[in-house]
Amino acid sequence: MISTSSVTFTYDNDQLFHMPDLYCEAGSTILITGDSGKGKTTYLHLLAGLLKPKTGTIEIDKKDFASLPESKTDKFRGKHIGLVLQKSHFVSALTVLENLEMASWLATGKKHTKRANLLLERLDIANQSSKLPSQLSIGQQQRVSIARALMNEPKVLLADEPTSSLDDKNAEKVIQLLTDLSKEYKAALVIVTHDARIKEKFTNKITMV
Repeated sequence: MISTSSVTFTYDNDQLFHMPDLYCEAGSTILITGDSGKGKTTYLHLLAGLLKPKTGTIEIDKKDFASLPESKTDKFRGKHIGLVLQKSHFVSALTVLENLEMASWLATGKKHTKRANLLLERLDIANQSSKLPSQLSIGQQQRVSIARALMNEPKVLLADEPTSSLDDKNAEKVIQLLTDLSKEYKAALVIVTHDARIKEKFTNKITMV
């Protein structure tokens, strides 16, 4: 599970963002919505440990993740947090399967090839495993991003605008996959979005103003 309390953040002592408190249990989903410029993606980056809050606590599985020193943040993120970002940031020279193997190797020192293949099969893209990311459609790349995020069986799954570049049919599929897989893996799912197509699908949501 993930929870926050009294989190604030500022870029170079400029605008101070007051982030709303959130709580999301394992296997549950919470949406963070709001207009552009209100700090949605900033909040997600704080939850992922890519940014450090000015004040407040961010707890993952009852551990104050935000207070960890920089040297331990990356390792904790690799083991406990799955990230689905707007840009996939694949290693372009590696195949789909190799990108997933690398995700597990960086976090654990082992290549979990069997788990990677199972995830690709679960996401209906096993036939794309030997292709380079550039050879995939946007929808297929999004599925690979989800597979990579789940490689280390995270406690928390964070998705930043996962449907923004998808048509209605694929947007529906991706949201269903994210929610189904978060329940299956017992991960708390936090989705940042301004996509009106999915806002009404969830009752647990925070609107940033």
